Amino acid sequence: MAGRLGIVFGLALGLLLALLPGTALGEPAADAAKHALWADVDFKISRLHGEIGFGELSPAVRDALHGVPRDQFVPERQRRHAFENRPLPIGFGQTISQPLIVAIMSELLAIEPGDSVFELGTGSGYQAAVLDALGARVYSVEIIPELAERARDTLDRLGHGGVETRVADGYFGWPQAAPFDAIIVTAATDHVPPPLLQQLKTGGRMVIPVGSRYSTQKLVYIAREPDGTLRTREILPVTFVPLTGGH
Repeated sequence: MAGRLGIVFGLALGLLLALLPGTALGEPAADAAKHALWADVDFKISRLHGEIGFGELSPAVRDALHGVPRDQFVPERQRRHAFENRPLPIGFGQTISQPLIVAIMSELLAIEPGDSVFELGTGSGYQAAVLDALGARVYSVEIIPELAERARDTLDRLGHGGVETRVADGYFGWPQAAPFDAIIVTAATDHVPPPLLQQLKTGGRMVIPVGSRYSTQKLVYIAREPDGTLRTREILPVTFVPLTGGH
């Protein structure tokens, strides 16, 4: 009970600090807000054990999440909210995902250093940075040029220059870099794009939100078995912005 009360107190403190005037938190306030955020993520993951298949984050994923500064990937006016456990707008009708969902998707991908990973939807660049921190070779596609340029600048500035980015319709993947050990999709689609399935290695993993804006979306995990067959599992309900493009 004491641990749970500590989480609640930390969340309340983080929220109070986030509501203070200004566009960013001072260092002590930011540290408190970050502590509250990751305590909340850990607590929620422990409660979701039955749905997501694990009750805690691996040390590698935990270190990557703690080491990538989420506040640097959101517009300046949103930085005071960067350590709240919710999605935030980043412009052009897009969002940076909720930290809890970034944590779950990153854990499900089971990244090993050197893995080749395709990301559909660079967005702010935050998820790509987390994957890079896990030691992956990241190939990320964004369809909105302005977001792609902003994400590229942020990734370079924060030391994630190894992430490969391009402006394109991510529905078709990145054939020149395929096949991939893992694929992550950060926008909802009503079906799994066949080009992405074709670019998934044997033994590869994919996480993708499936559903439309006006229906229930489910985070889906797909694995290609050694015999080439696909194993699919629904993880939990989610809410993502819809995938855009000419498909």
